[in-house]
Amino acid sequence: MKKRLLILVSGLLFTFGTIARADEGMWLLPLLKQLNIEVMQQKGFKLSAEDIYNVNNSSLKDAVIIFGRGCTGEIVSEKGLILTNHHCGYGAIQQHSTPEHDYLADGFWANTLQDEIPTPGLTATFLVRIEDVTSKVNEAVNNGMTEAERDKAIAEAGQKIAKEATDGTHYRGRVQSFFGGNQFFLLVYEEFTDVRMVGAPPSSIGKFGADTDNWMWPRHTGDFSVFRIYADKENKPAKYSTDNVPYKPKHSLPISLKGVKKGDFAMIMGYPGSTQRYMTSQEVDERMKISNANRIFVRGIRQEILLKDMRADKAINIKYASKYAGSSNYWKNSIGMNKALKRLKVYDYKKANEAEFTKWVNADPERVKKYGEALTLINQAVAERKDYLHSLQYISESLLSGTEIFQIAGAGEKLEEALAQNNKEEVAKIASTLKNRAPGFYKNYNAETDRKVAKAMFRIFAENVAQQYHPDIFTTIQTKYKNDFDKYVDEMYNKSIFVDSTKLFAFLSKPNLKALKKDPAYIAAKSIFAKMDVIRKNIEPMDDKLQKGQRLFIAGILEMNQGKAMYPDANFTMRLTYGEVKDYYPMDAVHYDHLTTLEGVMEKEDPDNWEFVVPQKLKELYQTKNYGRYAEDGKMPVAFISTNDITGGNSGSPVMNNNGELIGIAFDGNWEAMSGDIVFEKNMQRTISVDIRYVLFIIDKFAGATRLVDEMKIIQ
Repeated sequence: MKKRLLILVSGLLFTFGTIARADEGMWLLPLLKQLNIEVMQQKGFKLSAEDIYNVNNSSLKDAVIIFGRGCTGEIVSEKGLILTNHHCGYGAIQQHSTPEHDYLADGFWANTLQDEIPTPGLTATFLVRIEDVTSKVNEAVNNGMTEAERDKAIAEAGQKIAKEATDGTHYRGRVQSFFGGNQFFLLVYEEFTDVRMVGAPPSSIGKFGADTDNWMWPRHTGDFSVFRIYADKENKPAKYSTDNVPYKPKHSLPISLKGVKKGDFAMIMGYPGSTQRYMTSQEVDERMKISNANRIFVRGIRQEILLKDMRADKAINIKYASKYAGSSNYWKNSIGMNKALKRLKVYDYKKANEAEFTKWVNADPERVKKYGEALTLINQAVAERKDYLHSLQYISESLLSGTEIFQIAGAGEKLEEALAQNNKEEVAKIASTLKNRAPGFYKNYNAETDRKVAKAMFRIFAENVAQQYHPDIFTTIQTKYKNDFDKYVDEMYNKSIFVDSTKLFAFLSKPNLKALKKDPAYIAAKSIFAKMDVIRKNIEPMDDKLQKGQRLFIAGILEMNQGKAMYPDANFTMRLTYGEVKDYYPMDAVHYDHLTTLEGVMEKEDPDNWEFVVPQKLKELYQTKNYGRYAEDGKMPVAFISTNDITGGNSGSPVMNNNGELIGIAFDGNWEAMSGDIVFEKNMQRTISVDIRYVLFIIDKFAGATRLVDEMKIIQ
């Protein structure tokens, strides 16, 4: 865009002319002073915009991190101590667990700094600054470009801008698109790679309620874990070393024990992953009938198989715990989203908005010229790509994500090329890469479980995807095995070198082209990837059409709403949302309070159901009311809800009061508003957070890890 946007687009738009409510919106930090701070202060916020975001001085942003690759965390001590969700730390907890030391089941607490466990691959990333670079990026594009040409030009311009901004530093930069390619920001980050596990409650606390309570309120889950950042002696990022020392942050969050009351100001900063609040009615229909419906069906079948094996064998449970949790999370999300989209009549609501947009466009010939084709392009693309999208998702969900052996077998394609060319140097290089990758894969893999899954996945793929989209391996199954999927899968797992690390390493010690080309898992993987590439190529023109339509549609909404405080869709960049602690009425004659307590944990206890087992020590603390300074009116708070606008990626985000003090850790949304990624539901959308008092109670009284509490700045 030629002029710098001073407003950000509203994702919901109850009508396109409505200003976003104060508790709706994922706001960009540099624009808070222009757009939000007055409203925030009217709601009770006592700090300034500069206290939140400041490039040159310490501010709240310096205490908020990207935890790993998809969550948020916060710094809570002058020694780099991190709080995040238990489900965000779950992969690391699982990584360090064994049947002998099952930290998932039993929890883990480091007694000293020396006991904190290095966690290879885990990172903590700080935002250094954000800069609007729209005018620089737009210099590289013109209206005569195709979407592919435009994307390439934008990428090249973004890389150049990021390089110029970070040359000579240890920072990394990235230019990201906002508003569907209508605005661009440079984001500069500092990444730390020595992050160590400090503490985690047992899953009976950190995952209490598991799948049953996931996305539900009332909630009684102590969803938190503790890590620490280490740096070199200059306080700079460094690879793991015993010489590294705890990181000294620019800012750490003080912790309030004052508790939460209905109507209290609540603010969240974090990294919401993705929202799609500009979706048209046809895109909503596509999401419900294809993307969500397929995910619900395929994952439901796979998860049932996994869970049966996990519950029968402790070692398998450890291997698959993190994978199962990740799969189940968005499986249930899709179920809830479809229910909410139907109940709230979102399709009809979107149709009405599109009619209003069309009326506005048609009122001016110049607007017709600029935006007249936007909705037509979107609707055409959605209609044309229907079958391709369906088949691509089935390939992904059932054959690639669902059947794990293909994830490692597919890596053999480059090896085949090198062997065919007799390129010994390249063969050795690829074999070395596979050897390095293999231990991580097989550590969390059970071939017999995968075999059971594969039999189900091949069958449902054949039954639910048109034959023209089948990989060639299905022809082999039909002709050679008479569509006996069990027989085919058994033979593949019995004969493949990829079924376990011993066979694979024996092969890689002396790679052989003939053996690779005959391997049944490799043959299948190669066939699957080839068909996926063909489908992707066929869908590209439709995706380009969709992208152009979305860009024009959002640009039109920008112009239509000029002068109003608006925000862009989430894209895993730091955002701020503000609202209040508040109860709600999910249905007629039903009221949900804003706070839960330990009493509710005891009410839900079911020793015969793994999801609701309560640790004996927690029961003893409850019975003796040994809550220390963390209680309120003789009760132990567990979780609370607020009207903040968040989504996936915000998991682990700090919830702060009007003084910028930590009062909770966000970890979920509520079932009645699962359509929130597409539409903000003003009456019922709630953020579920674990109360910081429960976090400290578990650390201090349950775990006895008082040394960690002693590090923190506690506000009584």
